[in-house]
Amino acid sequence: MNEYTVIFCTVPNNDVANAIAEKVVGERLAACANIVPGLRSIYTWKGAVCRDDELLLVMKTKQSLFEELRAAILSAHPYEVPEIVALPIVAGHDAYLSWITDVTR
Repeated sequence: MNEYTVIFCTVPNNDVANAIAEKVVGERLAACANIVPGLRSIYTWKGAVCRDDELLLVMKTKQSLFEELRAAILSAHPYEVPEIVALPIVAGHDAYLSWITDVTR
């Protein structure tokens, strides 16, 4: 079952969220990209505590596509060090997981 993964990526605004989502789905690197608004991120960057309003991209794909998906995100992302985190899908609805396989490379 670990052949599938969920990728989290924070972005600064709707334009970046839509650009990345359209890119990864359009290139069949992700089956789906959800854009979750209303995120407040508090983090340390270059020695200072930062507080930013962001959006969260939640992308579902196959583990074998992670490196290509990561490269696609990096090519369109404005952050110096964007969050790109993959978590394995350890269980899921069989029909949904099959759909991920069908619509990705």
